Amino acid sequence: MIEQITQTLRASFADADIQVQGEGGKFLLQVTDTGFDGLNAVKRQQKVYAGLGDLISSGAVHAVTIVAKTPAEVAAATGFNQV
Repeated sequence: MIEQITQTLRASFADADIQVQGEGGKFLLQVTDTGFDGLNAVKRQQKVYAGLGDLISSGAVHAVTIVAKTPAEVAAATGFNQV
């Protein structure tokens, strides 16, 4: 299921760094994408939920925790600067 979620999100976030953890319908999704720039947390989560589409409506995924950040936010949080 992790690979299926990753592939499904990749269709909406082609250049994103996508990390998926979990099982049993409960997952942690970490998506880092430049497309989140200028969006608040709710709008970012809405974009990720929209990317999951059929997986949520089918019940295959029923609980998600979403961490959606821009590359600059990740770099600032980790202390690494992007090249």
